[in-house]
Order: sequence, then C-alpha cells, then structure tokens
Amino acid sequence: MSSAPISEHETKPALSAHKPHPPLPEPEPPQRSGFRKWIIMLAIVLVVGAAIWKIRKNTEEQTAQGQKMAAMLDRPTPVQTVKVQQKTMPIYLTALGTVTGYNTVTLKSRVDGQLNRVNVREGQRVRQGDLLAEIDPAPYQATLAQAQGQLARDQAQHANDQAQSNRYRALFEAGVVSHEAAQAQEALAGQSAGAILQDQAAIQAAKVNVNYTKITSPINGVVGLRQVDPGNIVHASDTNGLLVVTQLEPIAVIFTLPEDHLPEVLDLIRKGKKLAVEAYDRSGATHLATGSVLTVDNQIDTTTGTVKVKAVFDNKDGALFPNQFVNVRLVLQQRPNAIVIPSAALLSGSQGNYVYLVKPGDPPAELQPAPPAAGQRQGKAGRVASGAGPAQNQPTFYVVAQPVKVDLTEGAQVILSSGVNPGDPIVVDGQEKLRNGSRVIPRQSSNPNGPRAVNPNRAATGVGSDDKGSTQQPQGRSGGQQP
Repeated sequence: MSSAPISEHETKPALSAHKPHPPLPEPEPPQRSGFRKWIIMLAIVLVVGAAIWKIRKNTEEQTAQGQKMAAMLDRPTPVQTVKVQQKTMPIYLTALGTVTGYNTVTLKSRVDGQLNRVNVREGQRVRQGDLLAEIDPAPYQATLAQAQGQLARDQAQHANDQAQSNRYRALFEAGVVSHEAAQAQEALAGQSAGAILQDQAAIQAAKVNVNYTKITSPINGVVGLRQVDPGNIVHASDTNGLLVVTQLEPIAVIFTLPEDHLPEVLDLIRKGKKLAVEAYDRSGATHLATGSVLTVDNQIDTTTGTVKVKAVFDNKDGALFPNQFVNVRLVLQQRPNAIVIPSAALLSGSQGNYVYLVKPGDPPAELQPAPPAAGQRQGKAGRVASGAGPAQNQPTFYVVAQPVKVDLTEGAQVILSSGVNPGDPIVVDGQEKLRNGSRVIPRQSSNPNGPRAVNPNRAATGVGSDDKGSTQQPQGRSGGQQP
C-alpha cells in the first residue's frame, strides 16, 4: 500500500493539538529598584550641594576681594610732594652747541733744522711769550756772522771809495782830471754804500732766522699733545705742527638757532641787551657755565635753515672743554612772579590738565569709597580694612584733583595761569596709585623740581627752565584716576 507523504506543515498542527503549551513563568518582583532610586537621589543631592557650596564660596571670595580692594583704596598711599613756587622765570630758547677754543694756534717751525728740545710738558698751562721749543741755531748763527763780516768789509771799502771820490772832486775843480773820472769815483763810492745797506739787510734776516729757532707761545692757553719729539729734523714746509696751544679762558661755544628765531634775537641785540647763555651737560641736568652772546653769523645756512651764534664764557673753573657737546639755553627775557610747578606734577584727564593737591584731614563723604553692602561677610578682608587705616593720633591727609590752566612749559617746570596758589603742596611722585579723595602720607621731595626727567633741550617746544638740576617731562602725563 502506498501512502502520500505528510508535509511538515501538516504534522505540526497535529502535534500542537495533542500537546498543550506549558504556562509561562511569572516575572520575579524587583528586589533592588528602591535601593537604586535612593543612590540616584543621593548623587543628585550631592551634586546640587556641591554646586551651591561652590557658588557660595565664589561669592564669598568675590566679596572678600571687593572688601580687600576697598580697604586698599582707603589705605593711605605714600607720595612725594613739593610746594607751588612763585618766582622769576626766564624764557629762553634751547639749542645744541659745541665748545671751541677762543683761540687755537698750531705752532710750526719757520726754519729748517734739528729740534733740540721741547721746554714744556703736555697739558701744561703757558702764557704769552713763554719759550716752548728750540731748534738748532748754529747754522743761522754762522750765517749771521758771515753777514756781519761782509758788512765790515764793505764798510771799509766804502770809506776808501768815498775818500777817492773826494780827491777826484778836488782835482776836477783844479782842472787836473776830467769830469768823467770824477763821476766814476763818485759811482764807486755809491756802490759801496749800497753794499753796506745790503749787508745790513742780510744781518737782519740772519737775526730773524736765529730768533725763529726759539718757538714761543703767542697766546695764553694750554699745550696739547706733542706732535714731534726732540731730535727730529723739522722743516718750514711740514704740514704737521710741533705743538697746539688752545686758549681756554675765555672759551667759546658755537650753537645754531632756527632762522625763525633770528629776528627776535637780533632785535634784542640791536637794542643793546646783553643776552645770557647757559651751558648744560649732554644730559641737560647739570649746569656748567654762564656766558653771553658774542656775535651772530652774517649768513643763514640754506641747507639747514639755521644760523650760527657764538657765545663766550669766562670758564675760570675749567668746566668747558674744546669740542665738548653742550646743551645751550639762550635767555630772552625774565618773567617775574610766575606760578611754577614741576612738570612731573602735571597730569591730563578728560576735563583737561590737573594736579593732585594735598589737604589735611579726612576726605569729604562724597569723595570716600562706598562702604560694603549690608550682610556681606567681613572675614579676613574686613580685618585688613579695619587695620589699614591711619594710625590713631596721627595727622591724616588726602588729595584732590585740582584743575589747572597751563600758560607755558619751561623744560622741567610749568608756568600756570590759574588753579593753585603759591605754597600749596602738590604731588610729584606716586600719582598712579591715587584717585580723587585718596588718603595719602605726604613726604617732602628732596628735589624741589620733582623727579628727574628727560633732557629738556630735546623737547619739541624748544624752551626750558632756569633750574640747574632740572630736566623736562612731557606735558600732561596721565596718572591715577582722572577727574
């Protein structure tokens, strides 16, 4: 018997009908879900707590920093002060100059020969007529002796010729000799007389050469370095001299001025005014000497647009030296009763120029810094603030930003037209830490013109001050808190 094959799809339902599905196991109830929730909640609480702690800590640090800054602002600042001066101020031009000897002489030999000796030391001061060097005079003395001998011979010859001329003249008058013979004897006598004059000139020339062997100083001055040592043969045609003598008392300074200032200077000179000139060192801080204008050059240098001016100085102390570079101040006029402050004290702000004026006592309430807000924690900053104030029983001072009006800048000093009064104490050092109403501990500056500044002669304004130890700072410095 054959039977048809049964497919897999037909058998599976049959098997399923005979064997029912077993029941699914029920899920186990969660045992640790509550514990995990507590862990997550605890972590969230910790994170929130850490964030709140960090925020509060930052707030406290900012509060402490603010209180510390407030305490530092209220802490007295040491400053240096000077008093406003009222004095006569010179108005002058500044220039760069070079010191030159009033007279400079290069001594050369006027005759040839061997240099026997140099009678002065290098750097020695000499006076006019002092013997400086000697050249061997023997050849020139011999020439002088020859000229003197020739003179004696020619004198004897002339005496004989003159006697012959007299005899021939007598014979001619007696009619013994001819007129031509008498004239010939007179000519011989004249020739011998001329030979005598020539011999006398030769003697004078020989004496001059002998004198030239002794070289003397033509001026008062100082001997420079020796150019030729004794024993060398020197010639009148040598380009180099033996010695150089420079006159240092008085001494001259040559400087240049812009042609724009020439009319003003010439007008003062034509009126007979003696213009004072002050010489300062290279830095412009040390006063060297005071002199006067000697003359102005007769032409303007077209390449630079300047004119040369020569000033003369006594130089008794030897402060000036030839070829020395100096800063020159040509005083044009004197301004009496000028209100003067150091340029270091002048500051500039949005409202213009001002200075810090020192006043005694505590600053007014409107100038004091705002107190910390209520509820802020003082902590360490509060202790710093409470201990930073001025000591008890000590005088207190504060500063006020005082506006001023500048009239003229004179090197390291400034002439004011208004703003302060003579004798007012002003701050010249330490302004960068100040504000309007800051407490200060004033100390009198040792330099009445404030801290040393830059060279005043390099300022663009071309003016300076009369103080000998001062220099210039730029006008209108900014420092501290602007008013």
